[in-house]
Amino acid sequence: MHYVNAKGILSAKNGMNIYRGCTHGCIYCDSRSVCYQIKHDFEDIEVKQNAPELLEKVLRSKRKKCMIGTGSMCDPYMHCEEKLGLTRKCLEIIDRYGFGVSLITKSSRVLRDLDLLKSINSKAKAVVQMTLTTYDENLCKILEPYVSTTSERFDALKVLRDNGIPTVVWLCPILPFINDTEENLKGVLKYCFDASVKGIICFGMGVTLREGDREYFYKKLDEHFPGLKEKYHRKYGYAYEVTSDNSPYLMRIFHSECKAHGVISNTSDVFEYLYSFPEEESEQLRLF
Repeated sequence: MHYVNAKGILSAKNGMNIYRGCTHGCIYCDSRSVCYQIKHDFEDIEVKQNAPELLEKVLRSKRKKCMIGTGSMCDPYMHCEEKLGLTRKCLEIIDRYGFGVSLITKSSRVLRDLDLLKSINSKAKAVVQMTLTTYDENLCKILEPYVSTTSERFDALKVLRDNGIPTVVWLCPILPFINDTEENLKGVLKYCFDASVKGIICFGMGVTLREGDREYFYKKLDEHFPGLKEKYHRKYGYAYEVTSDNSPYLMRIFHSECKAHGVISNTSDVFEYLYSFPEEESEQLRLF
């Protein structure tokens, strides 16, 4: 872990990454890709130690309230957050200035900040997005070894539900020949429906691979699934989009089940919900 003073904290779309790198060890992580220009070892977390100060300066001067997103690149609740508490400090600022927040995480550590999420949600809007990929707990520990297991994330989703915090699930990636099965899909969907999630983001049944990410993924395939790397090479070569042969069938099940349970499954509709601040939602309803 090393510390830097960042020059800025919010992207053009009001996204925020307090950390760069990750210690969760997910074998498919796109953030390892060379295109993101993380020059240090991926597990040597870069900490933007002045993130709270930068965020307060920006929010103090913003004329219009909006949703602040965090975690699109690197999880805001990885192991170092327990010691540093920078995510919590940023949530305190978001709460103080009356903005909304949309978090993306794979960690049940998010529950540490339940009090702040409830406060933000009572005045604006707080949404927790949780990634779920694998119903089988043993497989989860291989694919996502140093993070909360799927059942632990499910338990967190239920706590959030019981406290009135809306949730969205990212159902991705789905890895060909590994978890691209009807059994896995229905197991994950059952968790989603039981936790009363608002929507599910799924771009199709597959994974994206590019330089940096691909090499790490193949290394882990050799460790845990001998011979599977060669199968990937033969079928997909160096393709960026690696789509399961089962995708059309599984996507039909996905959309059908979501419709039956009243869960938003259209990706653009879910993103519209995540990005819209409550005042904007009220205005849209009035226009409608």
